Amino acid sequence: MPRRHIRVTGAPEAPLRAALTALRTALGVPASFPPEVLAEAERAARDPALPLHDATDIPFFTLDPPAATDLDQAMHLSRQGPGYRVRYAIADVAAFVVPSGPLDAEAHRRVTTLYFPDGKVPLHPAVISEGAASLLPGQTRPATLWTIDLDADGRTLAVDVRRALVRSRARLDYAGVQKEIDEKTADEPVALLEDIGQLRERLEVERGGISLNVTEQQVVEHPVGAEATHTYELTYRAPLPADGWNAQISLLTGMAAAELMLAHGTGVLRTLPAAPDGAVARLRRTAHALHIDWPHHVSYAALVRSLDPHRPHHAAFLQECTTLLRGAGYTVFRDGKLPEITTHAAVAAPYAHCTAPLRRLADRYAAEICLAAVAGQDPPDWVLAALTALPAEMAEGTRRAGTVERECLDVVEAALLKDRVGDLFDGCVIDVEEHRPTVGTVHVDSPAVVARIEGGTAPLPLGERLRVRLTRADPAAATVRFAPA
Repeated sequence: MPRRHIRVTGAPEAPLRAALTALRTALGVPASFPPEVLAEAERAARDPALPLHDATDIPFFTLDPPAATDLDQAMHLSRQGPGYRVRYAIADVAAFVVPSGPLDAEAHRRVTTLYFPDGKVPLHPAVISEGAASLLPGQTRPATLWTIDLDADGRTLAVDVRRALVRSRARLDYAGVQKEIDEKTADEPVALLEDIGQLRERLEVERGGISLNVTEQQVVEHPVGAEATHTYELTYRAPLPADGWNAQISLLTGMAAAELMLAHGTGVLRTLPAAPDGAVARLRRTAHALHIDWPHHVSYAALVRSLDPHRPHHAAFLQECTTLLRGAGYTVFRDGKLPEITTHAAVAAPYAHCTAPLRRLADRYAAEICLAAVAGQDPPDWVLAALTALPAEMAEGTRRAGTVERECLDVVEAALLKDRVGDLFDGCVIDVEEHRPTVGTVHVDSPAVVARIEGGTAPLPLGERLRVRLTRADPAAATVRFAPA
């Protein structure tokens, strides 16, 4: 789970864009695909391996941010007796990628799509990820089609997965769907997103799972005067209920995939051990620093569910909660030898990444294993051959994506503050280093920045408010520093 989503709008020549371009260079992010990869992608886009099963009569819809073009998932929701039927179509990347070919090798080098505030560096060439494989409306596409039947309480009754041709009818976004559901004007397949989403959220509470409602940080650039200089405004977009309901459909599918793989004896799981006591203790200190009441009899999961991401201090704490997810990894197993840890602590159940193959390498392999499990067959040899190396590849790709995320956040905050060095701000100390009590982390109220504080002579007052002075804001170095005023 990302620490913070950042989106930036504005002119390409703006200083923030220039800093982000420099960051790409510093991190060695690939600027383009090799010619042989692009050539194979073009060929594959023209002639993919198409399945025999035709499900184009099902009126699927996609639900994504408005600007998204790499559409991994499409869904159709319906009533099934007293329960529900979830049909979830996932882009079939294997229809375009030949094992051990140039496209496959490049995907193993990239591992994940990298997201910058001003654009993305894709896992696959755009002709595939935003074109021939993307579940765009009005286009027939190969997909991995999940059919999951639920009872009246939202519990899974039956699971099927097969390759199929699908055709999305509508491209929806979260705000539009939320508006239709709130106004009771949504068609049944869309309206059922609320019903099924809420049922799955109740089951999540029952099993002790946690979903973090992390805000999206949006930086808007405003031209000022005739010289086309720019100022920046930092705002937050708190997730809508529809965001959470949509996430529950993905979680449902990932949990179904994990159960299939465990029953079949071969798979790749997304696992997370329980958080160590020290990490929870640190989070308790942060809650105290942000004036969030966390009684000892209240569990972490219950506290998270009580928070309102529209409140700045709650939003800041939710960001810090993502630190408990940093131990997540990928665990492979085969030949019926199950691993010691099979669950994801935040999901509170076995779970697998399988719903974003356009953006994440492991999902393609999970899909193949699930297809084989349902068919009662062994996974393809090319899948088995890749399993051993896959966790290390995913770990490195995830680390790289995390670095991009953190560095981007630093660049954005430095750009916001670059003309305000020496200014005073109101803040709150949310963390202090154990062995260096004059060094820590401060949460500044406005703009909403979390940064390092150092340079004082007295121990920092954990949990207390104080005035701080901005001592450095350098977008080129991606650095922001405060000192006690």
